[in-house]
Amino acid sequence: MAGGLVATGGGNADINALIHPGAWYSNTRLIKLNLWILLLLITSSTNGYDGSMMNGLQTLTQWKDAFNNPSGGMLGLLNCIQTVGALAATPLAPYATDGLGRRIPILFGATVMIVGTIVQTLSKNVGAFIGARFCIGFGLTFAANAAPLLVTELAYPSQRAPLTSMYNSLWYSGAIIAAWTTYGSFRIPSSWSWRLPSVLQGVPSVIQVIFMWFCPESPRWLINKGREAQALKTLAYYHARGNDQDPLVQFEYNEIKEAIALDKQVASSVGWIDLFATPGNRKRMRIIIALAFFSQWSGNGLVSYYLNRVFDSIGITSVSTQNLINGILQIFNFIVAILAGLLCDKIGRRTLFIASNIGMLVFFCMQTICSARFAITGSTAAANSVIAAIFLYYGSYDIAYTPLIVSYTVEILPYHLRAKGFTVFNFAISLSLIFNQYANPIALDKLGWKYYLVYCVWLAFELGFILIFLVETKNRTLEETAALFDGDDKVAEIHARAAADAHIGTGKARTPSVDEKGETDMIEQQRH
Repeated sequence: MAGGLVATGGGNADINALIHPGAWYSNTRLIKLNLWILLLLITSSTNGYDGSMMNGLQTLTQWKDAFNNPSGGMLGLLNCIQTVGALAATPLAPYATDGLGRRIPILFGATVMIVGTIVQTLSKNVGAFIGARFCIGFGLTFAANAAPLLVTELAYPSQRAPLTSMYNSLWYSGAIIAAWTTYGSFRIPSSWSWRLPSVLQGVPSVIQVIFMWFCPESPRWLINKGREAQALKTLAYYHARGNDQDPLVQFEYNEIKEAIALDKQVASSVGWIDLFATPGNRKRMRIIIALAFFSQWSGNGLVSYYLNRVFDSIGITSVSTQNLINGILQIFNFIVAILAGLLCDKIGRRTLFIASNIGMLVFFCMQTICSARFAITGSTAAANSVIAAIFLYYGSYDIAYTPLIVSYTVEILPYHLRAKGFTVFNFAISLSLIFNQYANPIALDKLGWKYYLVYCVWLAFELGFILIFLVETKNRTLEETAALFDGDDKVAEIHARAAADAHIGTGKARTPSVDEKGETDMIEQQRH
């Protein structure tokens, strides 16, 4: 293996010398770790399922009849009440995540979502349906606040960025299941045409409630709580096959300790005001809040929750056709988002965001023009062009906004601000969603395709913001990325102190673990 780490602050280029050789799937510990991370990632599937399910339910005669053909403000309320529930939980979630650990809020949130799903499925009136969706949003906030943090804080260093990017990308896995479930269930003549999709919404939460008890806790949270031995044991077990003297484990362990120690020097107690207290924090929050609003105010809300209205406006009124296009679109979105997430460390976050914003602006303008042509001429070619523009627009959106907004947010926040900063991000998304879900159906009814012009102007503004303010973060450790906004000197200080604490930098080769030598796993036996 390559020689020791040089404390230069150069980022992941140096820590790469300590990464274990071989494919991750040949390492049983990394397989276990990634299975735990998969359990966390499905939190996003629940959220994606909800948006796609509500899109599909609006096409079902049985659902519309059951709830008195909701439209306008009532339809907006049925969609946005889940977000209202999320807002209600927002002030509480970060305290649970920081105080109780990352696992407990996920368990609590999943349990609340199961209750909400049961009530939603059994609803016989619009009041029960609204209350159930509020409950689902409330629980989702606790789970969604903690899950991506635990992903990024547990992941193996070379896999952190792609795996964290998978979190938001798996929104589409839920959307795919919901879209195709609704496509299949609309033929059921009874109320089970909409109750069946509702039942399936609770499946990811049931899986989490069963298995989250056994998931490892965040080493960063453990160190912050003074449980350093347990943190070292977790890092060693999953990142070095049990060898707690492995240079990679020692460097990670000491870098986390040094970063948390430096953060505590700055603030002995962390409040909400600290998110904006320093120039570095203000830079972080400017980007985080902007990305939250951009992720929902880019025109995507029209398709995410009101695709049937868009189709109706271009003459596609068949329930079967609408659900079929929706199902294909979700698969397309999922593929693009996963590929982009896997390439984020190679291409870079800034490049992906710029490409994404340019594409969204071009193709949303194309959708607007084609919708206008259909409204004026009734041309079938114009209607087909709208569908093509929707796919191209979403392909552009999925290059960056699906895979990167969560991973970028959590990686630029230092540990002591991570839960609260991520809560502000989710709060901003909830505010933007309420506007989308409540105002969009009213505006579409009143303005039709002319409403798209608002988003064309806004997308041009987004592109300008990204070009001016977004910072590149690729190829750095989590601690170095978080420190980047406080200046290169802090990045270098954390890097150097961690390397010194771990006694790295002398050119000493990495010591293989017992497993790597092909011997029996003595380390695991000694520690378990």
